Amino acid sequence: MNDKWQAGHDLMASMMGPQFAAGVEGAANSGNFGADIARMAIEFAFGDVWARPGLERKARSIAVISSLITQGRMAELKNHLRFGLNNGLTPAELQEVIIQVLPYVGFPAVAEAMTAAIEVLRERGLDGGVKTAQENKTL
Repeated sequence: MNDKWQAGHDLMASMMGPQFAAGVEGAANSGNFGADIARMAIEFAFGDVWARPGLERKARSIAVISSLITQGRMAELKNHLRFGLNNGLTPAELQEVIIQVLPYVGFPAVAEAMTAAIEVLRERGLDGGVKTAQENKTL
């Protein structure tokens, strides 16, 4: 175990929970297909980038969430919406992040991001009963 691995492990465990971190570490240590990618996620994405000084985790979450919305990466967006909540973002702040990217990505991308956000908020009991566009039959 090196310093980047330890920093990545510590950050993942505190941000995502020990079970999630253990899953990524298990994949990295498996020697299976994708093990090197999981190791790079721990050491580079979390050990180097997320662990850097200069931005709070909440601000880093905003940057990542915005980027994922622009790329249309909804599965990964759901993970980072969860992590953003863990990093202190409120549901109202998540909505503002989604609104902030609207002029740059358009309504179709925002509609998908809203669905992802509602599903994540629903998992946590924070959705307030709001329905997705699909559930409202507007998409």
